[in-house]
Amino acid sequence: MPSDFLWEGRAQPTRGPRPALSLEHIADAGIAIADSEGLAAVTMQRVAADCGFTKMALYRYVAGKGELVALMVERAIGVPPAIDPADWRAALKQWAHHLLDAYVRHPWTVEAILGPRAVGPNELGWMECAASILPSTGLTGSERLDAIGVLAGHVRAIAQQAMVGRQPEADLTAGIAEQLRRHGDRFPALVATMAAAAADGGHDQAFEFGLDRILDGLDLLVSRRGG
Repeated sequence: MPSDFLWEGRAQPTRGPRPALSLEHIADAGIAIADSEGLAAVTMQRVAADCGFTKMALYRYVAGKGELVALMVERAIGVPPAIDPADWRAALKQWAHHLLDAYVRHPWTVEAILGPRAVGPNELGWMECAASILPSTGLTGSERLDAIGVLAGHVRAIAQQAMVGRQPEADLTAGIAEQLRRHGDRFPALVATMAAAAADGGHDQAFEFGLDRILDGLDLLVSRRGG
C-alpha cells in the first residue's frame, strides 16, 4: 500500500480556497471515535461529520479508510522515546514498556496494524529505536530482527487484553473458578496451580514474566556470542 502521504503529507492546491482541514485534525477525529467506540465505528462519513465536513470533502485529504486508519496509527503511537542503549537488556525492557503504554492508550491500534498497510515514520521509528539497542550484543542481523519481532509480538499479545477491558477478564476468571469448584476433581493440576497463585499473589503478571523470560533467552545467546 502506498505510504508517501504519511511521509510527505498532501500537496496543497495552488488555486481555490485554502484547505480548512489538516491530516492531523482528521487523524485526531478518527482516533477519538476509535478510542470510545472501537475501530469498526470509524468510517469516512463519521469522521467527516465529526470534523464538520462532508464525506466528499474528506476525500480531498485521504483516499479512503485504509489511508485514514494509517494516519490514525501514526498519530496514536507517536514518536518513540529516547532510550540509552548502554545496557541493552534494560533498554529493551524500557522499549517494550513504552510500546505497551502506546498500545494500551489506544487498544484498537493492535487490530489496525494487522495485515498489509501503509507504514509511516513513527512506526519505523519504533523499530529503529529497538534496532539501535542491539548492535553491541553480537547477534546477527537476522537474530536482531527476530528479537525485535518476538518482543513486539509479546507486547501486542498483552495489549490485546486491553481491547476487552478488565471487567470481562474478571468475569472470565470468576467463571473458571466457579467451574473448578464444581468440577475440580477433573482438573487437579489447574486447581493446585490457581490455589498456589492466589497464595503467593504473583498472578496477573504475564507481561513482566514473559518479557523477562524473553530477555533471559537473549541474554544467554548474547553471552554465548561474547556480546
